[in-house]
Amino acid sequence: MPDPIHLRPTAPLAERVLLPGDPGRALLLAQALLTEPRMFNHHRGLWGYTGPASADGELLTIQSTGMGGPSAAIVLHELIALGARRAFRVGTCGALDPSLALGDLVVAREAIAADGTSSALRAGARTRAHAGLFERLGGAARSARPGTIVSTDLFYEAGSGCGARWHEEGAIAVEMEASALFAVGERAGIEVACLLTVSDTFDANGARERIDDHALLEAAEAMGRAATAALAS
Repeated sequence: MPDPIHLRPTAPLAERVLLPGDPGRALLLAQALLTEPRMFNHHRGLWGYTGPASADGELLTIQSTGMGGPSAAIVLHELIALGARRAFRVGTCGALDPSLALGDLVVAREAIAADGTSSALRAGARTRAHAGLFERLGGAARSARPGTIVSTDLFYEAGSGCGARWHEEGAIAVEMEASALFAVGERAGIEVACLLTVSDTFDANGARERIDDHALLEAAEAMGRAATAALAS
């Protein structure tokens, strides 16, 4: 592959990578999880950082993907070309299962591919996390709920009739990037898994309740620590 177009590394890339969507969350995780983090990328506002993980001293890169499957697929594709071999999406989701509450953690076993990127990659109706990485993540995040999620291109329609249909198909949560990441990882032969925190819930009429910023920051740190532990195991 030619030199990456969207990532312009200014620090070494670790073979293991955390993939939050939000650049601000990437900075938060770098401050919480890395010793002396260095900026890996700032091009296109896709902030990324590399440094020794405080958990084990080994290099870890935390690279934001932006929102949606197209951006996430571009970022992971370029990271793989640069040498990444294991990746965790650490992001947010909306609850489709009413037993999930704000701040709960979800480990994705598979994703219903309701997004255009997975379709363009000919990934099939469902994409799957790497089995071994999924199992290690389940061990590291014991409070997390394992299950099927759905990836979509739409944000504001998640609490509508689509959400009810996806829940009937077995999805417990909805988000926007995991299926594309699973598909890219499978095509490239690298390990990809996904840990999410519930940031939105919906009532019977589809009205959204959003997590507060403080609780989201706490949940993001918990996700990052669990993912780092799984990558180190």
